[in-house]
Amino acid sequence: MEQQVEEEKMDICSADQKLLRHSTPPEPIKGGLRTMPFIIVNESFEKVASFGLLSNMIFYLIRDYHMEPTSGSSILFIWSAFSNALAIFGAYLSDSYLGRFRVIALGSISSLLGMTLLWLTAMIPQLKPSPCDEFSYSCNSPSAAQLAVLYSSFGLISIGAGCLRPCSMAFGADQLDNKENPDNEKVLQSFFNWYYASSGISTVLAFTVILYIQDHLGWKVGFGVPAILMVFSVLMFLLGSSLYIKVKPSESVFTGFVQVIVVAFKNRNVSLPPSNSDGCYHQCHEKAQLRAPTKNLRFLNKACVITDCEGDLNSDGPASNPWRLCSVEKVESLKAFLRVIPTWSAGIMLSVSISQNSFPTLQANTMDRHIISKFEIPAGSFTVVMIVTLTVWIAFYDRVMVPLLAKYTGQPGGLTPKIRMGIGLLLSCVAMGLSGITESIRRGKAIEEGLEDDPDATVDMSAMWLVPQFALLGLAEAFNAIGQIEFFYSQFPKSMSSIAVALFTLGMAVSNVVSTLLVNIVDSVTTKGGKVSWLSKNLNKGHLDYYYWLLTFFGLVNFVYFLVCCRSCGPEDDEVVEEEIFDYRDLPSA
Repeated sequence: MEQQVEEEKMDICSADQKLLRHSTPPEPIKGGLRTMPFIIVNESFEKVASFGLLSNMIFYLIRDYHMEPTSGSSILFIWSAFSNALAIFGAYLSDSYLGRFRVIALGSISSLLGMTLLWLTAMIPQLKPSPCDEFSYSCNSPSAAQLAVLYSSFGLISIGAGCLRPCSMAFGADQLDNKENPDNEKVLQSFFNWYYASSGISTVLAFTVILYIQDHLGWKVGFGVPAILMVFSVLMFLLGSSLYIKVKPSESVFTGFVQVIVVAFKNRNVSLPPSNSDGCYHQCHEKAQLRAPTKNLRFLNKACVITDCEGDLNSDGPASNPWRLCSVEKVESLKAFLRVIPTWSAGIMLSVSISQNSFPTLQANTMDRHIISKFEIPAGSFTVVMIVTLTVWIAFYDRVMVPLLAKYTGQPGGLTPKIRMGIGLLLSCVAMGLSGITESIRRGKAIEEGLEDDPDATVDMSAMWLVPQFALLGLAEAFNAIGQIEFFYSQFPKSMSSIAVALFTLGMAVSNVVSTLLVNIVDSVTTKGGKVSWLSKNLNKGHLDYYYWLLTFFGLVNFVYFLVCCRSCGPEDDEVVEEEIFDYRDLPSA
């Protein structure tokens, strides 16, 4: 009888459990292709909006804020540097604390606030200086409050760019990274291709449609359209919130770098063990292939020396405190990073040449920009030539040149990354030299036509003369920039794959700072003795051609420095970290 009662109770429990399982709704599946429209539209609209503000901004600063070209260019260089440098901070914040979803949401809202504030400077007359007096030719300088509003808008947009750009691609990959799917790699490759395609289209739209609106409908509409686009960008991203896979943050590789430096400094008085004493170094796991650190940069090896087995290690093996003991892998990751720094620094000068957007825009504004009698190309849209050249060349090189070159060089990528970087540096020198020749011809024609005192007059010279220099800069970037990323991927262990793009972004930030210093130094030196600055607001009286030739000279010196770095820097064959290395052929084609 008791046994029958127990069996009945078990049947009832089993029935209750079945009912509970059927009554509990299954957990919704997240991620997948359905999240792509929300992510790609968010990134694309942000690019159209932010890039659409940059090229023509020099005119806004000169005409509405009464700034000199040198001051306006310096502000734009600093703005761009701030945006690029914050990408490192955005990646760190995402990886270590907030996660990608929150950082992208924060960046989108920040960009929206910045663009709205910039639009208000065009809508509210009190937020910028009063127009110049036509009779006395005197202009009021912007007040501190007016500049504070302008700089605040730039800062908010930079914070948005710093949060969005390093995280959007990785966040999209999170949604598709299903390792159980046999086609996972193919799906990710397809996503990268679509992502790059959308980025290219966004940039072209920014440099054509948005600039055309600003030129023909004014700043009120020209700044209002990017603000409206950012509203859609924020809404699209937030609407997909319930569908996203949100990966939790973990320790950033930058934190590991800091830990190695701090621990090595703490252990500066510790003696290194003999080279055959592998057991004295801490590995992150027992199956680690690298049992001891390499011999280069030996002072960092002290960060992974075990000085107290009981105090430094937990019972199950890991370090009890990463700020007291680091693994060999962390030490070697930092060494790999430091090894490529000299070669990386050689790419800064190329970015300086590419970032000279303000001056070619001012040149184009004084030239005949008509294709047909009723259509005039906006001065800031000539940058599109560089982007189109870059995109077409990458596709042509990948599909046509690589198979041909691989037969002769034995390199799967056609040319080694360092050779491509060197070609890019030389092409940038040629582009700057050609820019100087073109400006010399343009200035000569302006003086010949008696337009020396009229900076806004149109010279009888087609702006199509500027196309070759932009095309050469596009080729230079295609060779050098892609070569840089490939080189970083080939030198870094797999655990540092994200650092490749971060290093390139940091290089652009440094180049903007260098450009700012260079512009200010040239302006200060060339105005001594009451002379007209090379970078005068009146290009016809200045000598922009001399400035371009100065950049050409610096570029050639930098190329020699690059050759020295290639010869003297880089890991020895017996000191390469024995960890899986990224093959640059695995990079998505643009």
